[in-house]
Amino acid sequence: MLLQAIAFYVFAAVTVGSGAMVVVSRNPVYSVLFLILAFFNAAALFLLIGAEFIAMILVIVYVGAVAVLFLFVVMMLDINVAKIKEGFLDYLPIGAMIGAALLAEILFGLGVLGGTAGTVSTFSKAGTQALVLDNTRAIGRVLYTQYFYLFQVAGLVLLVAMIGAIVLTLRRRPGVRRQRVSEQLYRSKEAAITVVKVPTRGGVS
Repeated sequence: MLLQAIAFYVFAAVTVGSGAMVVVSRNPVYSVLFLILAFFNAAALFLLIGAEFIAMILVIVYVGAVAVLFLFVVMMLDINVAKIKEGFLDYLPIGAMIGAALLAEILFGLGVLGGTAGTVSTFSKAGTQALVLDNTRAIGRVLYTQYFYLFQVAGLVLLVAMIGAIVLTLRRRPGVRRQRVSEQLYRSKEAAITVVKVPTRGGVS
């Protein structure tokens, strides 16, 4: 238990420090690197509580895809850091209010600011059910049975967001030939193939 407590405090301290460096770092590339470090330490915290599936998803999705994508985008874009930092002090009070509200919600969810009787009983029931199944199987059963329709709606929202991003970034340039799939699929054989009769010992003109 002592070793687990030490590991928890080490990973938690590195996670909080990395999250702070993401915000206060002047270089955007350093911010993304600190974000990756925060994701790895958060995954280690999930491993400590036995949530290996969430830790794996955090590393594969966020570190392997999202954070690396952010890093490449930041490195390829010509970002004016001085211009970004101009309005930092103007939005500091609003950011502090939002951070305080999020902290209050987290403390309320943990039972620090409210009653803990119902929360403890719910967690104890969930804990007894989790002992029967592993995390991956339990999440799969809940996700595809109780929350199946919400899962499909979330996928639809992501699909709409992806289509919207493609439409917003689509640029038509004059003089560029584009592929028309419908015309290619519905064209006749005569328009696609030309049969040429080549005489004996003759070439094709």
